[in-house]
Amino acid sequence: MVIVKEPPPPKPRKKTSLAPMGGGADIVAASPATELEGVQVTGSRIPRSQIEGPAPITVMTAQEIQANGFTTVPDVLRAMTQNGGETQSQQSASAADFSPGAQQVDLRGLGPNHTLVLVNGRRIADFPMPFKGRSNFTDISNIPLGMVDRIEILTGSASAIYGSDAISGVVNFILKKRADGTTVDFRLGDSTRGGGESFNLSVSSGYGNDRFNAVYGFELQVQNPLWAYERSIQDSTRDAPTASTRAARRAFLRTNWYDEYLDPGAACDPLASLNGGTTYRASRPGWGPDGEDGHYCGSDESIGYGTMINKREGLNAYASLSYAFGDASEWFADLQLGYHELSMYRDVTEWSYQAPDGNEAGYFHNRATDQVEYWQRQFSPEEMGGLDRGMIRNRQRTFSLATGFKGRFGEAWDWEAALSHSQYQSTISWPQIVASRANDLFLGPQLGVDDDGFAIFDADPERLYRPLSRQEYDAIAARSTYRPKSRTDALSLTLTNTELFALPAGAVGFAGTLELGNQSYDLRPDPLATGYHYYSWRDSDGRGSRDRWAAAGELRVPLHERLNLSVAGRYDQYRYGGHDIDKFTYSAGLEWRPIDFLLLRGSYGTAFRAPDLHYVFAGEGNQESSGIDYYRCRSEEPDSDLNDCSYGDEGLVVTRSGNRKLEPETSTSWTAGVVWSPRPNLDFSADYFDIDLSDQVQDLRIDDVLRDEAGCRLGTRADRSAVDAGSPTCADALARVRRTGEGKLYGVYVNPINIARERTSGVDFSTHYRLDTGLGTFRLGASYTWVREHESQQYAGDRVEDQFAVNSGFDIPRTKASASVSWEKERWSATVHGERLGRLPSGDSYNEIYEPDGDARAWIGATYRYNASLRYRFSDHAQLSLAVTNLFDKLPPKDATYSSYPYYDVSWFDAVGRQVFLQYTHKFGGRAL
Repeated sequence: MVIVKEPPPPKPRKKTSLAPMGGGADIVAASPATELEGVQVTGSRIPRSQIEGPAPITVMTAQEIQANGFTTVPDVLRAMTQNGGETQSQQSASAADFSPGAQQVDLRGLGPNHTLVLVNGRRIADFPMPFKGRSNFTDISNIPLGMVDRIEILTGSASAIYGSDAISGVVNFILKKRADGTTVDFRLGDSTRGGGESFNLSVSSGYGNDRFNAVYGFELQVQNPLWAYERSIQDSTRDAPTASTRAARRAFLRTNWYDEYLDPGAACDPLASLNGGTTYRASRPGWGPDGEDGHYCGSDESIGYGTMINKREGLNAYASLSYAFGDASEWFADLQLGYHELSMYRDVTEWSYQAPDGNEAGYFHNRATDQVEYWQRQFSPEEMGGLDRGMIRNRQRTFSLATGFKGRFGEAWDWEAALSHSQYQSTISWPQIVASRANDLFLGPQLGVDDDGFAIFDADPERLYRPLSRQEYDAIAARSTYRPKSRTDALSLTLTNTELFALPAGAVGFAGTLELGNQSYDLRPDPLATGYHYYSWRDSDGRGSRDRWAAAGELRVPLHERLNLSVAGRYDQYRYGGHDIDKFTYSAGLEWRPIDFLLLRGSYGTAFRAPDLHYVFAGEGNQESSGIDYYRCRSEEPDSDLNDCSYGDEGLVVTRSGNRKLEPETSTSWTAGVVWSPRPNLDFSADYFDIDLSDQVQDLRIDDVLRDEAGCRLGTRADRSAVDAGSPTCADALARVRRTGEGKLYGVYVNPINIARERTSGVDFSTHYRLDTGLGTFRLGASYTWVREHESQQYAGDRVEDQFAVNSGFDIPRTKASASVSWEKERWSATVHGERLGRLPSGDSYNEIYEPDGDARAWIGATYRYNASLRYRFSDHAQLSLAVTNLFDKLPPKDATYSSYPYYDVSWFDAVGRQVFLQYTHKFGGRAL
């Protein structure tokens, strides 16, 4: 939306369009109103008097953020209906492994790396660790919400204006620029089910005289963790949806070569005190010798050792400074500092035999029993010395500075020269088990290798079934510490002229910019982590940088008093790793107002995106994962459900590296819409969008590779459709899967590739209404997004995958909606905010094993969440507010097919439940709140 200069107030001039009082997006009032001063709009560099533009823009102001009950930036963006991609939550295992504490925004579901995040219109440094170990992205979790004046979201291609990152859209956080007096916000929060208490203190102030203006402030955040065991929905394996998945967790397990469980018998008794006294001799049907019950030492409740909400303690500081010289020029500087300490718990540490060469199959020849065996055990909190010792810790330090000069020469030319620098540094440590030390502790020295290639140990099983002392655990435990950092620098010169020359319908506006920039990242991992030192942890290194320069121009042309044309063009060049990538992109938009209260608009743009640095420069590394061996399930147990297949949860090693041969991504995007304001206090808008992305860079999905391998080896897919064994996909999949000589699945090799295509289209709708009555003023704001299609294609010549189809393997909603109703009278105001998340695939459909003839469902139905707030103004300078999120204490929907812990989709749901926040705001001096 717009950046409106607040003081002085605009002078009454003539009819034009205004942003609706309810906030939100799109525009328009037809009544006599006011003409605003020259303003700058996200989506354009040209100051202009009209608020609306050819492309739809959504805005959320600070007042609306508080009224709707949002307490963090991720909460705000999660409510945006255009934010339709699957991202990582605070309890995501992938997030804990790859990007601890960070959170993302994913407009249009094209991936977080395709959404450009700006602060005050400028780029900030990426989170220094890659999203899911793959792509670079911007962390939105530590942007100080208390200092945000408004958030502006432009969806659709904006590359011709902002550069190559803005394929699916732009999120621009506008921080406070003016302050009169000092404002103090104090907020306490708690959940009604217990756990996750929070505290927030925000102070902002300012100073100004005829020449100098300063706004500054800080925000202090304290968030206590919320543990999984504090919610009955996920504190035990007994919460699992099916009988076969309710078995106790395998805390101590011993099997033979045939994966048959070897009964520990009374050996579980000395372990009974572990895991809070919940360890016992458990069984799992069908896993013992000859198909009998398999026995092991397990715990139902050890599954609950994990955080749902991270522990966070942090401080953000911000200052915006300016000094006006006497010659219409001005110096400016925006400074941001952040320091945060985060702690999260993914799971207890564990061990099984890992060979010196990194082989994690775990089998060895046990001379004590004269058979090939597999041993596995987890380490309980009692052995570790408490849960705190198993925390993943992340100390974050962020710094951004933008400074420069701006002014005017001649009668109409404005200029700005700016230098910006942003950096993000972290110190992240993970608890680890040193593989060789643990091997020695449990198995003793290696005695050679047998004829079949198995390492020989003389290991009495009693060495497995015994609690460790704190000293013994410390002797095999360590912390692996990374010190990643990222940086982005830019130098820019911008010229604008709102009256470049005159046409019969009005003046032509122009903006031009030149930019020079450099971007870098360096994972700086623990050197021991890039080898086979730690159990099941061989990470990749990654570092690289790139230079870029760009030249761009934009024109706004009034073709008629009711018809405006906007055109923009940009040339970008990137240089990295011996490669030069350059591209010219352009965009055009039309605004036509046939009558005062009706706007018809449309836009078209091209875009390109250089590959992420980590996609290019990542070194080779391994990660432990699991997958379904579709080939053995389908060939050896064709009548078994995949949930019950003996090969349905096979451990495997995923090897990944970067790809320096990646090509840039390209896209086209267009929108067409209408904004109708039949009354001064009522407006509607509807915009169709279409984004077509080619040569998109993505990592191959492990499940897709395993599924393709099975189909290529068997000649048919699971749905019995034929597979061309000579297709590019088959040749690729067969080369990527590694199996042992006995045919057991061992590993999968993946890397980023340019997939052929991804496309999405749909409609955004919004409405705003204001009603003044004797009972007070009522406001309504609502938005709705319907995605018509979202398709992808891995290789040219492959079939096009419908991401909304049953068994697609994708987890995105077709529809999202949000609405707010507010009331205000004298000292009182209240708001109710609701969100609707459209249906999502069930666990079976996401895992691509749904069978229409079975009893399971293909979909999880739409879900609803509500927030409410109530505010009372004691005076013009003091206010108390009460906000309740998840008003009706809704928990995640039940899905009988979601058999993986925590038994619901953590990308979209959580079990936090209702939260209550009490906030007091006091302003010392200045205007009224």
